[in-house]
Amino acid sequence: MSNYYIFESQRLGFRRWTAMDQTPFAQMNADNEVMKFFPNKLSRDASDAFLRKIDLEHDQKGYGLWAVDVKESNSFIGFIGFHEATFEADFTPCIEIGWRLCKESWNNGYATEGAKACVDYAFNHLHIDTIYSFTAVINISSINVMEKIGLNKVTTFEHPNLVKGHPLRSHVLYRIDK
Repeated sequence: MSNYYIFESQRLGFRRWTAMDQTPFAQMNADNEVMKFFPNKLSRDASDAFLRKIDLEHDQKGYGLWAVDVKESNSFIGFIGFHEATFEADFTPCIEIGWRLCKESWNNGYATEGAKACVDYAFNHLHIDTIYSFTAVINISSINVMEKIGLNKVTTFEHPNLVKGHPLRSHVLYRIDK
């Protein structure tokens, strides 16, 4: 295993973010297809602010949304990892697993491979016992990843941060326990 990566899967390396990631991260966050199941695309300033929040969570919690590289090409493809969800719901606060990958990396199994590696790392190294994931009910691709990595559907809910009638408000909640 490389000293550069915190942990690895067969094809992916998980690491802390660097200044070199800012521009490709901002491009990914401004992409219509990548951000299809989010309320808004992110401006460069908003993307940079999000990256600062990710770094802060890593510093405070010892985990977060890791920058992910394809090891063979050493190319950054997005993030996979954890975030403490704190919006108002009966299952929060909770540790959420999530992913966002640039569209050029889609359909290679990276989200599933990476999310499996993150769950293993959480259970075996971070001493996290329960992991949640949620997305809009229309986000079939992410729901498929949740199921492939062993999460089980708990319920559907209306995301409180989205207004009534918003097409993304209806969400599914998945969970896995150690």
